[in-house]
Amino acid sequence: MALIPMVIEQTGRGERAYDIYSRLLKERIVFLGTPIDDNISSLIISQLLFLEAEDPEKDIFLYINSPGGIVSSGLAIYDTIKYIKPDVVTTCMGQAASMGAVLLAAGTKGKRYAL
Repeated sequence: MALIPMVIEQTGRGERAYDIYSRLLKERIVFLGTPIDDNISSLIISQLLFLEAEDPEKDIFLYINSPGGIVSSGLAIYDTIKYIKPDVVTTCMGQAASMGAVLLAAGTKGKRYAL
């Protein structure tokens, strides 16, 4: 079982604990840090669709560190990036190989980065 860090925020009503992925999602950040398979594809797609529903005008930030993976799963993410209205800013941190490179290139023109 993977350990998922928790983040604690102070609110007007006390402290609120989030898992790190929920906290990143609140900032419109999606992180792909594993090989791409059907399960990861479903998670990434649902996050992208959720963020579009929240605000179709604000950019979504997709950070990629992936060795690639299953082509059909990656193409489903690619299709979603192209389908949704918000610009998707893609950034490679580490590696974006194979299908990871395709997803990096799927970002909005002028908003694709590699560190």
